[in-house]
Amino acid sequence: MSDTNQQKATARGAMVIAAIVIIIAGIREASAILIPFLLAVFIAVIGGPFVFWLKRKGVPSALAVLAVVLVILGIGIGMGAVLSTSFNGFFQQMDAYKASLNQQMDALFVWLKAMGVHLDWELLRQVVNPGEAMQLVATLLAGLGGVLTNAFLIILTVVFILLEASGFPAKLRAAKGDPKASFRAFEEFTHAVQGYLAIKTAVSLATGLAAALWVALLGLDFPLLWGLLAFLFNYVPTIGSIVAAVPAMLLALVQLGPFPALMVGAGYLCINFAFGSVIEPRFMGRGLGLSTLVVFLSLVFWGWVLGPVGMLLSVPLTMTAKIGLESSDTTRWLAILLGSEKSAAASLESTAGETETREGEPDPAHAPTEVSPSSH
Repeated sequence: MSDTNQQKATARGAMVIAAIVIIIAGIREASAILIPFLLAVFIAVIGGPFVFWLKRKGVPSALAVLAVVLVILGIGIGMGAVLSTSFNGFFQQMDAYKASLNQQMDALFVWLKAMGVHLDWELLRQVVNPGEAMQLVATLLAGLGGVLTNAFLIILTVVFILLEASGFPAKLRAAKGDPKASFRAFEEFTHAVQGYLAIKTAVSLATGLAAALWVALLGLDFPLLWGLLAFLFNYVPTIGSIVAAVPAMLLALVQLGPFPALMVGAGYLCINFAFGSVIEPRFMGRGLGLSTLVVFLSLVFWGWVLGPVGMLLSVPLTMTAKIGLESSDTTRWLAILLGSEKSAAASLESTAGETETREGEPDPAHAPTEVSPSSH
C-alpha cells in the first residue's frame, strides 16, 4: 500500500514539474504579449490608490481614471523624450566610447608590463572587455525603447484595469453568491503589493534624481539617461545599483578620467546606501525583504524568460509571488525561504511570541468552573 502511495506521489510531482516547464516555455514564447500586459498591471497597481482616493472625494469613476491616466501618460511621454534624445547621442558615440576604453586598457597593460606584471592581453581582453559592458547597456536601452512602441496598448490596458478594479469586489461577491462576503486575504495581498510598489517607486525616483544631479555636477554626458537608468535598476536591489553605476563610471573614465570615474562610483555608493539601506527599510519594513541569492536568480530567470524588461520586472514579480505565498498558511514556508535572513528572524520572533501567549493562557479543559449562586 505504501509503495502505491509513493508511486502516486512521484507521478504527481513529475506532473507538477512538467506543468511548470510547460508554463515557463509558454510565458517565454508569449513574452511579446505578456511584457506590455505586465507593465500595464504594475502601472495600474501603482495608480489604483490615487483613483480610489479621487472617488472617495466624490469624483466620478471615469473622470478619476482619466485624471490618473493623463498623469501617467505625461510621465511616460517625459521618459520617452529623455530616452529618445539620449538614445541618438549615446548610440552615435558608442563606437568612439568602446575604442577609447580599449585604448585605456592597452595603456594599462603597457604600464603593468613596465612594472614587471606580464599578462596575456588577448586572454584578458576575452575575459574582461569593458566595451561589452557599454554594449550591454545599449542592448538594454534598445529593449526599453522597444517597449515604448507598445505605449498605446499599455495605456489602453491600464485604463480598462482601473475601470474594472472598482467593480471587481462586487463581481466576486456575486460569483460567490454572498453579498456580504469579505475577501480579507485578497485585500491584504492587494494592499501589500500596492504598498511595496508605491514605496519602491518613490525611493527609485529619488535615487534616479540624485544620481542625475550628481553626474551632471561632475560634467558627465547624458545625465538624464544615467538618472533614468538608476531609477529603473533601483527596482533590483543590491545588483541593480551596481549595474546602473558601471556604465556611468566607464563613460566617466573615457570622458573625464580616472579620478572623476571614482567620484561617480563613490556618489552612486552613497546614494544607494542612503536610500536603499536607511530610508527604504524605514518605510518598507523588514518583512518584505528578499534573499540576495533569490534576487540574483530571479534576475537571471526573468531576464531569460522576458528579456531586458524582465530584468527590471524580476524583483517586483518575485516580490508579488512572495506576498501571495505569505497570504496562505500552507505556503508561508515558501515565502520564508524566498525572504532574507532578517525576515526569517522576524518570523521566528513572531512565532515565539504567539507560542508564549498561548502557553500563558489557561487550558479551557482544566479551567476552574464558576458555581452559580442558585446551585447552593
